[in-house]
Amino acid sequence: MPTVIRKTRETLMEVRRDILHAVSWQVQSSVWSPPTDMFETGEAYIVQMEIAGMREEDFEVSLQNDTLYITGARLDSSERRAFYQMEIRFGKFASSVSLPGPVDVDKAQAKYADGFLTVILPKTTPTNIKVE
Repeated sequence: MPTVIRKTRETLMEVRRDILHAVSWQVQSSVWSPPTDMFETGEAYIVQMEIAGMREEDFEVSLQNDTLYITGARLDSSERRAFYQMEIRFGKFASSVSLPGPVDVDKAQAKYADGFLTVILPKTTPTNIKVE
């Protein structure tokens, strides 16, 4: 009895990935942006960036005009390879997050663990200045 091999249709996830890759290759710049979340607790604004394979010293974190900037570079291996699938990005990256309120920069902390950079920005209340 002959063996029948059927090719299944692509799943919606595979189609979506193919479309996103086709678009991103056409408009891709030399700087990419890792997934970044920002949320608020009662005491601080927390920014988390998912970026594996880094060290704390590989990041540059700065605050300018109520915007947090995180930049760096994830280097690829110099080993020559033939890829069948390539989704992990390498090279320079940058992300910026607008902060919804004032922060105490002197008490800010950043730590990198388990593939996540976490920046903790304690909230502060603006000083009331009376103008006469």
